[in-house]
Amino acid sequence: MKIRILTIGQKMPAWVLTGFEDYFKRIQPFVQTQVIELPMAKRGKNDSEADILKYCQIEGESILNALKPNETLIALEVGGRELSTEKLADTMKQWMLEGNDVALAIGGPDGLSDQVRKAAAWHWSLSKLTMPHPLVRILLIEQLYRAMSINHNHPYHRA
Repeated sequence: MKIRILTIGQKMPAWVLTGFEDYFKRIQPFVQTQVIELPMAKRGKNDSEADILKYCQIEGESILNALKPNETLIALEVGGRELSTEKLADTMKQWMLEGNDVALAIGGPDGLSDQVRKAAAWHWSLSKLTMPHPLVRILLIEQLYRAMSINHNHPYHRA
């Protein structure tokens, strides 16, 4: 199994890079993980709803074009299914047993396009809270690492 994180946005603040890199390095012995940073559509100052929809569509096409044919697409969004860490660990164990490669899609500031939502095998919510997408990167990689540490009996998770 391989995990790819398809994320909109390329220039992250230093605190995001620091937090993400720590868990990114930790997870590699458990599962090959890759981050694909995709460009965010250029936005104006007073964009209309039609403009925002267009930006989401452009970013959605970018996500779908980056998707590999053998990958299961999972959309990260507020309205998705919430999982406990233990349930995530079970889900990841199942992915590994089935040999599934997984692509996790993080949208831009306006979320994911309808095309990405429709293409996704399922929708996952890290929280009912709306979060900035740079913070989602850190929370996502930490939860993936925590789930893998459970599956490998690593002492990181102590719930």
